[in-house]
Amino acid sequence: MENKPHQVNLRIQNAAIKSGRNPQNITIIAVTKSFPTGIWDIALQHHLTIIGESRIQEAEIKSKKFTKRKKIELHLIGHLQGNKVRKAVQLFDVIQTVDSLKLAKRINTISNQETQTQKIFLQVNTARDPNKHGFSPKETIAAAQEIVKMRGLSLIGIMTIPPNNSSKGNLQSIYKETRKIRDAVQTSIEKCCNHLSMGMSDDYEIAIAEGATHIRLGTTLFGGRPQQK
Repeated sequence: MENKPHQVNLRIQNAAIKSGRNPQNITIIAVTKSFPTGIWDIALQHHLTIIGESRIQEAEIKSKKFTKRKKIELHLIGHLQGNKVRKAVQLFDVIQTVDSLKLAKRINTISNQETQTQKIFLQVNTARDPNKHGFSPKETIAAAQEIVKMRGLSLIGIMTIPPNNSSKGNLQSIYKETRKIRDAVQTSIEKCCNHLSMGMSDDYEIAIAEGATHIRLGTTLFGGRPQQK
């Protein structure tokens, strides 16, 4: 990794200052999916304490070999199937990919059974991309109104994944609209919904300019991912 995190931090600072924001209000989610066991230790050595994983089974394997679990906050950033909800609730501090009311209800039921409150983000398909999961922008407000009544859930943010190969102009408008959705939820439904997870290795500076609080970075921190067998 050499000084990649340092370089990334400089770019985050520049992007934040350029858009009149405080760099301290931007959190890196170190995306460690597909990297071998031990990557969480490497992330921690570089003061990267928020970790993002996409697959339940992979996160479980890494978790079993990791001895400093209390020093990290683990986020699920991949699609969650209903039959894996219990394992997700047991493993992850935050589930960022709540993309339907049905899934929210399932997480709520299991959180109550586990006597805990699960922190969640709502995934919004802001670009209305048929290849992506998520609430449509129109559905999000109504869904948030339902979800804040669920005792087992704590709605703390909104996330989006733009279509692949989006132009800079498209990304700007997608991210701007997502921020407006977060603002609407925070203002009228849940004041704790203050996080905005958007932007990845190729476009995080655009996301910062549009208000991202959490950026999901993998290859830009750790280099190319090992090929999956």
